[in-house]
Amino acid sequence: MKKLIFLSLFSAILLACSNSGEKNESNVSTSTTASTESTSSSNPSYDPNRGEGKFTHVDVSPTLDAAMADAGNKVYTVKCSACHKLTDEKLVGPGWKGVTQRHTAEWIMNFVTNTDDMLTKDPKAQAMLEICLVRMPNQHLTDQEARDVYEFMRKNDGVK
Repeated sequence: MKKLIFLSLFSAILLACSNSGEKNESNVSTSTTASTESTSSSNPSYDPNRGEGKFTHVDVSPTLDAAMADAGNKVYTVKCSACHKLTDEKLVGPGWKGVTQRHTAEWIMNFVTNTDDMLTKDPKAQAMLEICLVRMPNQHLTDQEARDVYEFMRKNDGVK
C-alpha cells in the first residue's frame, strides 16, 4: 500500500513538473535544429560547450552589472529558489555555487530558455538529470530574464 501511495505521489510530481507543451514565442529560436534530430553524439553541428539554442555568444563584462544581478535575484526568488539553493547543496536541482565556472554563459542561458532540447541532446544536462532525477520544468524565461539570472549567478559566485 505504501508503495502504491509513493508511486502515485511520484507520478503526480513528474506530471506537475512536465512541460505543458505551450511555447512562448519570444523564446523560439530560428537557429535551433529540428527536434527530430538524433542525439548529440551523432549530430556533428552540436557544440556541448555552447549548448543547444539561440545563444552562441554572450557579452559578459569582467565586472558585475548590479542592476541585472538584482533583476536576476527577483527571477530566482520567484522561479528558481524552490528547487535550487545558492550553495553547492542539491535541493531538487543542483546548487548554484560555482555554476558560472562549470558552464559557459551561452550554455546556461540556452539551458534556462531551451530546457527540453538541452535535456534531450546535451550530455552535461543529461548527466545532471541522472543525478537529480527530476526534469527541470520550462520556466518560459525571456532572453533578458535569462541574462539577468546569469548575472545573478555571477554575483553568487563572487564576481564584483
